[in-house]
Amino acid sequence: MSESVELPVWKEELDAIVGARAFGQFNQLLPRLKALDERHPNVAEIIFQIAWTAEMLGRHTEALPAYEKALALGLPPHEHSGALIGLGNTLRALGQQGKAMHTFRTGRSLFPENREFDAFLALALHDLGKHTEALKLVLETLCETTADPGLTAYGRTLRHQLGKL
Repeated sequence: MSESVELPVWKEELDAIVGARAFGQFNQLLPRLKALDERHPNVAEIIFQIAWTAEMLGRHTEALPAYEKALALGLPPHEHSGALIGLGNTLRALGQQGKAMHTFRTGRSLFPENREFDAFLALALHDLGKHTEALKLVLETLCETTADPGLTAYGRTLRHQLGKL
C-alpha cells in the first residue's frame, strides 16, 4: 500500500496561477500571487514566483527584494537555480553588474552542471566591458555543450583560437 503525499495547501493554487502564464496573463498574475502570499506568508516558492513575474513585467526594483527573500527562505534545487539566474539578471537590469557577476558565479559553483550560468555571466562581463573574457566564456561553453556536427568538427580549431584570445 503506497502512502499519498499531502501537498501544502497553497501548492495547487500556485500551480494554477503559474499555469496561467501559458496564456501570457502576466499583469493579472502578480496580484493573484501577492494575494496568495498574504494568505500564506514566507513561502519561498510563492515569493520566487512573485519575483519572476515582476521581473517579466520589467518591475526590477520590485523583483529584487522578492528574489533575495525567496533565496533566504530556501528553495528546492531547480527553483534555487532559477532564482539565482533571475536575481542576477535583475541586478544586471538595475545596473549592478558586479553583484550580478557574483550571483552568476555563485550559481556556477552551486550548480556546475547548469551551463546557463555561463551565458548570463558572459552578459555581465560584456556589460562591464570585459569583452574578451565574455567571448572566451561563451565559446568555451559552446565547445563543451554543443552536439552540432559542424561545430564539433572544428572543436580543436576553436579551442586553439580560444588560447589566443
